Amino acid sequence: MTSGYIKLFKLSVLLWASATVTACTTYPSVIAKYETPEVTSLGDAADDPAIWFNVAAPEQSLIFGTDKKSGVYVYTLQGVEIGYSALGKINNIDVRSLNGMSYIFASNRTDQTIDLWAFPNAKIAQGAADGMFSLGSERLVRSASSINIYGACAGVDKDLGLISFITEDEGPRVEVWQFIDSQLILLTTFDNGGESEGCVYDDENRTLFVSEEEVNGVLKAYQVDKSLDFSKHTEIDSRVGNIGGDPEGLALYKTSKNEGYVILSSQGDSKFNMYQRTPPYAYIGSFVVQGGLTQGGQFIDGTTVTDGIDVLNMPLNADFPNGLMVVQDDENDSVKKSKVKRQNFKLISFLDVLNTLELR
Repeated sequence: MTSGYIKLFKLSVLLWASATVTACTTYPSVIAKYETPEVTSLGDAADDPAIWFNVAAPEQSLIFGTDKKSGVYVYTLQGVEIGYSALGKINNIDVRSLNGMSYIFASNRTDQTIDLWAFPNAKIAQGAADGMFSLGSERLVRSASSINIYGACAGVDKDLGLISFITEDEGPRVEVWQFIDSQLILLTTFDNGGESEGCVYDDENRTLFVSEEEVNGVLKAYQVDKSLDFSKHTEIDSRVGNIGGDPEGLALYKTSKNEGYVILSSQGDSKFNMYQRTPPYAYIGSFVVQGGLTQGGQFIDGTTVTDGIDVLNMPLNADFPNGLMVVQDDENDSVKKSKVKRQNFKLISFLDVLNTLELR
């Protein structure tokens, strides 16, 4: 291929990419560093990522990604698949590390269970070094839920210990589970007012953030303590404000022990909203993930109608010096759009997010 042809091809790619973001031109944009392979299931399948931080070797941290029709993938920081487990309809996934162990929670819609895996951090790190790791079919605990389970997020609370929140599909209930004495115990169930999926728990500030989709379309915050009183909440944003369509995935980027940002997938207008981590949770701004060429000359398409997201604030490598953001992409379009579409995940440098919103 001649150099002139390469330049022409790159120009055509850039023109195509800019044309795909016509609905989002008022928002600043970032370009993904890497993307994962397509998931195995057709249609709306890829859903929720969770980032595992490798303390011993940050550059070998891993990403778990759900195919909500079939199971869970494991990826490297370059988006390379190193493991897959056919586990059923795993919708959401989250991870917490505690006392040298990593606990991976997932909502299993095949069996209506909360599934929990536990691994020594050293075992996951060895799998990352070997380029081969998967969750496997053997869970540490599986507990049946009484709701039609949907979303899931985990936390480490100073009074409650290791906990998980499970949201209800087509219903307003949220379950609060505690892992204690090698069991998952249902602590309480509360009414969030409408159907919710995305959630994230702020361990240090003891705050649960929940995105309520469908009818209401709001982002809420609940203060958590050992009384487990969820009768009051703060409404952070809504469709009247900065949310387009359904609010979906939620993630937390920490700049200090108590400060940082809450990131929300504003699904209806394919953008990502950022809010202050602490009250009154002020809206900071929004950005989009646009298609474009990486430094290596590879074209990666932008993201639209994103479901799940995750963010890590730790420095990982030269690509992700201020942490990583992973987002699900509803339409994994290439330059030549495939007739058969399978979704995937995009990997974004959070330094690019900070720069584009002028937060540095």
